Amino acid sequence: MTDLLARTIARIQPLDQEAMRAAEARQLQLTKPPRALGRLETISIRLAGITGSERPRLENKVVAVMAADHGVVAEGVSAFPAEVTPAMVMNFVAGGAAINVLSRHVGARVTVTDVGVNADFGDAPGIRHKKVRRGTANMALGPAMSRDEALQAVAVGIELVGEELAGRLDVVALGEMGIGNTTPSSAVIAALTGLPVEQVTGRGTGITVEALAGKVAVIEKALAVNAPVREDPIDVLAKVGGLEIAALAGVVLGAAANRVPAVMDGFISAAAVPVAVRLCHEAVDYILPSHVSIEKGHQAVLDELGLVPLFDLEMRLGEGTGAALGMSVIEAAAKILDGMATFESAGVAGDPNAVDGDLKR
Repeated sequence: MTDLLARTIARIQPLDQEAMRAAEARQLQLTKPPRALGRLETISIRLAGITGSERPRLENKVVAVMAADHGVVAEGVSAFPAEVTPAMVMNFVAGGAAINVLSRHVGARVTVTDVGVNADFGDAPGIRHKKVRRGTANMALGPAMSRDEALQAVAVGIELVGEELAGRLDVVALGEMGIGNTTPSSAVIAALTGLPVEQVTGRGTGITVEALAGKVAVIEKALAVNAPVREDPIDVLAKVGGLEIAALAGVVLGAAANRVPAVMDGFISAAAVPVAVRLCHEAVDYILPSHVSIEKGHQAVLDELGLVPLFDLEMRLGEGTGAALGMSVIEAAAKILDGMATFESAGVAGDPNAVDGDLKR
């Protein structure tokens, strides 16, 4: 374990219970029936615990897109060629991708990090140039990367949070790009949960039913060849993971260490989040899920971590698109807590603790 990773984990603290109690008390005084806004209220209380503020504000929103390639694409596990990864990175930079549109919609900025794309971007502007290596090796034949490379990639995510904090960061969404990355994600989830590969592997970019059977076989082969150690999440990352998956795990840990909520996206982030939680269990309290992907295995991770998604729109694009939409709901929860009048300040007569919460003017 690197010094940076160890220091980051050591800084992750339990939720601020005092702030949560204060937020809950304020919710009961707002001009509405008690708990009438359901999960918006519980989310706002969780945000108070994460940030340590009775009235948290999420004004500075960032979508952290980590990009990398995967050697296992050589096994025919994706409907798209690896060349799409660098092309999409440039599309992100140009502002033309779905994540750019949705980020503008919710008022978030997008940061794009090359942590392992198999292309040379030179010094192209708009990209965080943090390449650990040019894509992973083919995990069906041996380890995807070395342990040191996996740790370097985790550090890339941790460092991103520090960089964004310098310019104000209130909430971060997990995003990614990497053709073929549902394959290592399934492998990581299977390795960490012990679930059968078939139960956590879907069609990714839309491969045929026949190709799906081959994808399952490739993942099973990779797990047999590499024998990742379930109790060692870095070993799992190194043997069957991806550079962007490792970097997203680092984002989660960096966010938790700095009391910043991390919004989980779809299936790829569902592989990164349990890695972070296995490294530091308390990190799970800093994770807010957005949606549930139609990709098999996502729900299994949510269930294991005790996380309930905000919505199900049958999305499977990735990039952070679901997390961006989720940030809008999460910010709304914070605004309700901070911006609504209390019975006292509004001069509204009524018992805020009544069962029905009827208001009388």
